[in-house]
Amino acid sequence: MQITNQKKMAAQLLKCGVNRVWVHPSFVDQIAAAVQKDDIREFIEEGWIKARPIKGTSRVRARHIAIQKAKGRKKGQGKRKGSANSRNPRKQRWMKTIRSQRRSLIELRDDGTIESSQYRYYYRKAKGGSYRSIAHMRQQMNSDGVEFGGED
Repeated sequence: MQITNQKKMAAQLLKCGVNRVWVHPSFVDQIAAAVQKDDIREFIEEGWIKARPIKGTSRVRARHIAIQKAKGRKKGQGKRKGSANSRNPRKQRWMKTIRSQRRSLIELRDDGTIESSQYRYYYRKAKGGSYRSIAHMRQQMNSDGVEFGGED
């Protein structure tokens, strides 16, 4: 038996699509006999007709992959799209290194390890890209005769 029209009426009343209308299999005969919307309303109240919940896209797999990537998995050559520069731009790399070097220089100046004039000298060297990292900068300072505390 066909309940196409009844499903259409139920969809209008439930404010959902026809495919989301659920009909209780035991009461299909009674629902098929319904002609008016009032009858359908009664069946909705009795629970013979319901709207199925909206299906969403599950994020379980996406969350799992994100956790794995945070651990460093799934990042091999086969998973990469884009150049090394697009994945970690030169400017971002530069900003990361220069800011850390400048922070280190400010700490050294404030605790009295280097003079203000030395600070300017090393600041300008850092700006020129002379140092790969803070460790490299400290090594150069050490070779220039700057004494660091706490290295005993």
